[in-house]
Amino acid sequence: MAEAHQAVAFQFTVTPDGVDFRLSREALKHVYLSGINSWKKRLIRIKNGILRGVYPGSPTSWLVVVMATVGSSYCKVDISMGLICCIQRCLPEGCGPYRTPQTRALLSMAIFSTGVWMMGIFFFRQTLKMLLSYHGWMFEMHGQTSHFTKVWAYLESVRPLLDDEEYYRMETLAKEFQDKTAPRLQKYLVLKSWWATNYVSDWWEEYVYLRSRAPLVVNSNYYVMDFVLIKNTDIQAARLGNIVHAMIMYRRKLDREEIKPVMALGIVPMCSYQMERMFNTTRIPGKETDLLQHLSDSRHVAVYHKGRFFKVWLYEGSHLLKPCDLEMQFQRILDDPSPPQPGEEKLAALTAGGRVEWAQARQAFFSSGKNKTALDAIERAAFFVALDEESPHYDPEDEASLSLYGKALLHGNCYNRWFDKSFTIIAFKNGQLGLNTEHAWADAPIIGHLWEFVLGTDTFHLGYTETGHCLGKPNRMLAAPQRLQWDIPEQCQAVIESSYQVATALADDVELYCFQFLPFGKGLIKKCRTSPDAFVQIALQLAHFRDRGKFCLTYEASMTRMFREGRTETVRSCTSESTAFVQAMVKGSHMKADLQDLFRKASKKHQNMYRLAMTGAGIDRHLFCLYVVSKYLGVSSPFLAEVLSEPWRLSTSQIAQFQIRMFDPEQYPKHLGAGGGFGPVADDGYGVSYMIAGENTIFFHISSKFSSSETNAQRFGNHIRQALLDIADLFQVPKADS
Repeated sequence: MAEAHQAVAFQFTVTPDGVDFRLSREALKHVYLSGINSWKKRLIRIKNGILRGVYPGSPTSWLVVVMATVGSSYCKVDISMGLICCIQRCLPEGCGPYRTPQTRALLSMAIFSTGVWMMGIFFFRQTLKMLLSYHGWMFEMHGQTSHFTKVWAYLESVRPLLDDEEYYRMETLAKEFQDKTAPRLQKYLVLKSWWATNYVSDWWEEYVYLRSRAPLVVNSNYYVMDFVLIKNTDIQAARLGNIVHAMIMYRRKLDREEIKPVMALGIVPMCSYQMERMFNTTRIPGKETDLLQHLSDSRHVAVYHKGRFFKVWLYEGSHLLKPCDLEMQFQRILDDPSPPQPGEEKLAALTAGGRVEWAQARQAFFSSGKNKTALDAIERAAFFVALDEESPHYDPEDEASLSLYGKALLHGNCYNRWFDKSFTIIAFKNGQLGLNTEHAWADAPIIGHLWEFVLGTDTFHLGYTETGHCLGKPNRMLAAPQRLQWDIPEQCQAVIESSYQVATALADDVELYCFQFLPFGKGLIKKCRTSPDAFVQIALQLAHFRDRGKFCLTYEASMTRMFREGRTETVRSCTSESTAFVQAMVKGSHMKADLQDLFRKASKKHQNMYRLAMTGAGIDRHLFCLYVVSKYLGVSSPFLAEVLSEPWRLSTSQIAQFQIRMFDPEQYPKHLGAGGGFGPVADDGYGVSYMIAGENTIFFHISSKFSSSETNAQRFGNHIRQALLDIADLFQVPKADS
């Protein structure tokens, strides 16, 4: 968390001695800047609305209103109740286009009709906004949650982890915070909520992501896997040609606002703001904080192969290159025998090392000349492409194969990914693909939406020839990909090597265990009359207790995209109800009916917490923002300091399998992506990502650190398997054959 400077300016408070005027100039400054950024985005959206049509209005609807007004006038009916005559009297007389009474009358009717049309749009949008702001449909009972309630909700979440003495101490801190500090901090958040679009998201992006000085590899970036049970082609360049073409098709739909929003439970649309920076975006390193550079458009991609960097144009004139043309261009790179230039091979390790070191090297060695030109070509690319020489894949008969595939995507060799790009496509020699994604610009469901579209388009719309090549005949007259030129001095090469060593140490310390759970999936879980996510989360609590002999603070990510520019909230999955169930399971002396009852209570609690998080009633983002304000005010809060310093020893995330339904999973049951994963958040903890990939299977990605003697990813994975089976046995749910 960045340091905040203390400053006194203007605050309105009533004291026994009178009125005291004090306020933090620094806090107000950042609230003001948040609002300015929000209004800039709003103005851009207004401009886009004018250029592309104002929802729910359209040129046709405007014309209908004009025709209705003109028609009523000719029928001697004044639907304006005299407004048209008032407008006509205000128009200048006797010059230009207003010379004749008929022209003046028509112009007055057009102005009146436009006003009616715009008022209709305004009222429709305000009504829609009020309807979408109601979240009570997710609950049987729903009410407002104050910051005081959230403080005590926090205490409830840590009660299973603390003994009586520790809990009493934390309760005392919370009471003091509630009575003395929280009201003052809350005023600033209320002010920010009035002025800015979202009172959380900009600070979350800045302080959690962009101000972090730790390497992105393992600590922040995450990966996404390809279809793992089928293969469309073994030809590396052909597969990449289709995929890149599909991605630019998606970008074009995004630019034209043709992509339908994802619906929460099929009822309410989710905010699509995060999609705006999906393409043409790069994280630029800084000494104190990074910057997300987003361009309105980019007509090329940057490609890495065998230590060389290339620039590949995506268009010929105004036409997008066909998949077969792209295949030809990528094959030209694969066939290029030229060696790397001095320092070029491991150059991308700069993006994998410390952020300060990268920022200093960028300023010193890449701010002018051919190095700046080449770096601009990478940073201004639509996205980054890595052509790998390895051939990882998932073999169901070889359990280790999925883990090796995940490791290749998570960090590669630490210099064959450009970790600063919004995402890197990794194309392996066998035609298998994957993504490595930078986290600051968006969360995993956003890249998942793109990936689902791309894989579906590749398989069901673009297709391949019988020999595995892209369809069509390439244009051999296209200019070859442009080789990027570098002049990297020895001092820079030393920095590159240092960053490489830092990144390699991080990568080598990660133990990744990925597996496919085959006994059952969401189909049979639903027979337990619970949500699949709650089932898995409770199983994770049981598995962790068996693995470590204790409970821990557990993080599950929940979307808050029901709010404009919403990102995530934390679901604290370790609850009193889940721990009671786990303890009863471990004792082994309870009747099955009692265990079922305890499980259902834990499941109900988890589902309610998930709904609270989705509807803005979670506790962690609010406490985080209060902490930021406290730093700007120079206010010391032992309660907030302790809350924000607690390690998440079990960090979990669920990945959605189908967001846009490009094909019927029942008709194509093997067209399953395996999800993706991330590194452990705590040195002595686990990172767990899972995808409930259909009716009969679940994919798990478990990470830990070899340097911790307390954790073992494979051991934990085996505990997860057994926990899922044991809970299913409680309900006598029959499992499918493995």
